[in-house]
Amino acid sequence: MIIQNITTSLLIKKKQLEQRIHAIEADFKKGRSANFSEQTTESENNEVLDEIHHEAVIELTLIDEALQRIDDEKYGLCTGCEEKIESKRLAILPYTDTCIHCAQ
Repeated sequence: MIIQNITTSLLIKKKQLEQRIHAIEADFKKGRSANFSEQTTESENNEVLDEIHHEAVIELTLIDEALQRIDDEKYGLCTGCEEKIESKRLAILPYTDTCIHCAQ
């Protein structure tokens, strides 16, 4: 993969995650229903949203780190063994920082 394509892909994913995080945070700020039965459903929904929010924040951090590695010209090198990460692995996980051997 060409670095420019990877950068573009990462920036698109970053924007999507930022929008998702913002929408979840806005939903949390809206407040809740006065109806007890609706509060129960909202509480369950909040648990799911909280997990989605948490995962989005983690993925956003990984993308930011990958973009920094691109800027530092270290993208595609394993942070564990400093060997080149396979292009197939980077195509699936463009923000990964480890080769398959170090990831195990």
